[in-house]
Amino acid sequence: MTATEARTDWETVIGLEVHCELRTETKLFCGCRNSFGEEPNTNICPVCLGLPGSLPVLNRAAVEYAMRIGIALHCHVQASQFHRKNYFYPDMPKDYQISQYDVPINADGWLELPGGPRVGIVRAHMEEDTGKTTHLGGGGRIHDASHSLVDYNRSGVPLVEIVSAPDMRSADEARAYVDELRAILVATGATDGKMEEGSLRVDANVSVRRRGEQAFGTRCEIKNMNSLRSLGRAIDYEAHRQIALISDGGVVAQETRHWDEDAGRTGSMRSKEEAYDYRYFPEPDLVPVDPSAEWIASVAGSLPRLPAERRAAIAAASGMAADSDAVVTVVRLGLDDLVDAAASSPGAASVAVRRVANEVASDPEAADRLDRRAFARLVAMEAGGELTAAQARTVLKTLMDTGGDPAAIAAELGFEAMDTGDLEQVVDEVIAASPEEWDRFCGGEDKLQGLFIGAIKKATDGKADLKAASGLLRARRG
Repeated sequence: MTATEARTDWETVIGLEVHCELRTETKLFCGCRNSFGEEPNTNICPVCLGLPGSLPVLNRAAVEYAMRIGIALHCHVQASQFHRKNYFYPDMPKDYQISQYDVPINADGWLELPGGPRVGIVRAHMEEDTGKTTHLGGGGRIHDASHSLVDYNRSGVPLVEIVSAPDMRSADEARAYVDELRAILVATGATDGKMEEGSLRVDANVSVRRRGEQAFGTRCEIKNMNSLRSLGRAIDYEAHRQIALISDGGVVAQETRHWDEDAGRTGSMRSKEEAYDYRYFPEPDLVPVDPSAEWIASVAGSLPRLPAERRAAIAAASGMAADSDAVVTVVRLGLDDLVDAAASSPGAASVAVRRVANEVASDPEAADRLDRRAFARLVAMEAGGELTAAQARTVLKTLMDTGGDPAAIAAELGFEAMDTGDLEQVVDEVIAASPEEWDRFCGGEDKLQGLFIGAIKKATDGKADLKAASGLLRARRG
């Protein structure tokens, strides 16, 4: 079956489970440090190792971070209860995980994608993280390994698991959801969102159904995706696998599957567990968590502007669409302050957005060094016609590399605004040099404008304001 046939006759249904580690100083139920990258098995104690006689004590900061996440995702923040989720894995020293089951702290929320649909949030509950197992030899998988090593430093680190509704219908939507969710989580201050360090981990539940059907197909859960690229590839592969299997008369088994990045395919790990497999029961050593209305209101009032609000503000200042790639990029990278510093007018704001989304975004480290006032002066020079876009980009590179005054840099480079009369003369000369192409352009072949713009740029050694040149070409075409 071809990919085109799959897209036409079948629909992919996707729900995501996103685990984010909270940025607390200590773990969820003990005083061990919550710190990434330290020597294995150094941040451990009787509580996070589950030794007999040890008792958990809930981390208040973790509860507050969880509420920040719930409020940001438009959830109902409610009284909740911890349960024991019983299962055996080598990296779970207690042989059970303290999690929240039927009464999560956050429920029934939503997240709206930039320019896209709204995705429901079923729940965002608290739980403790497991340790980390490293399988040595045989490609890093347990069945090929010669031996395995377990690091319990991560065991007991506070997590919030965010479970979406099965509202996504493509890998692109799933990537956009994780991208937006990560931006929201980072904005709340609850997590650093670093997928490469495991602070943000995504599991995808994927099923397929024939287009027009209402009932969901059998879902498979995919694990081991550590980037947005991996997430998209894994979903596309798994959807096509299920479609091919059903089309050949087979039946999809509900199971957990492992994404192999090198092979570009999913492989079976184990049958998918149901809630009854975990034998949940209330955690006897912890009381229910019932935040007061005053506490919830205080947390809500402390939240900063979230990505959707920030995109709307930039859009209003610049006249650009809030879901445009440039605006989304500025907010995703947290570079709003650069645009704010330069947004003296809609024209300047739109120039600032383009420069930040393109040149500044290409070098995030230099963005931290870039002087906001110097950037604002440079944007004003470009917006006012003192510099062409190409010249402004060159000056900006110098500002990012070494700093300085944009006017002085432009003068040193010999950048001067081209006189309007001189530009008009060049435009007329370029038109006269290509009469046949000009007649075709006037006849409606708009793509030929690029030919004339290129000629103008060459004739002026890049000093022409190409936006102004485009206006002159259109005016002469009539």
